[in-house]
Amino acid sequence: MRVDAIQNGIVIDHITAGRGMQLYELLGLGELECPVALMMHAVSGKMGSKDIIKIDADIPVDLDVIGYVDPGATVNFIRDGKLIEKRRIEMPKMLTNVIRCRNPRCITSVEQELDHVFRLTDEENKVYRCIYCETKAKV
Repeated sequence: MRVDAIQNGIVIDHITAGRGMQLYELLGLGELECPVALMMHAVSGKMGSKDIIKIDADIPVDLDVIGYVDPGATVNFIRDGKLIEKRRIEMPKMLTNVIRCRNPRCITSVEQELDHVFRLTDEENKVYRCIYCETKAKV
């Protein structure tokens, strides 16, 4: 399989195999009007297999979403066909409007304009809790 290099855009690399589609959906990449390539289960010497997302446009990407779905992924920023920056992504301490609280009694169920905010409470087990009702959300 061959996917051409991009001139200006972003490459999200080292995504755990099988998580690329979840990132694609949470980042809203299907709504973009630019070339986006999602490769799943690509061969990787380091990981065995991995997913890769290439976005051929200079757009802002929510790094918190990437850190929530797959801490350890890397984001490469490409300008004029050259790598200008490479970031290794970590789990964010707070998430705002990335996931929704599932507790029907949470204030966010009643107050629709309130942000859904989650705090990282257990990094080892990847557990986030709603700041309003403490309901647990696990990656």
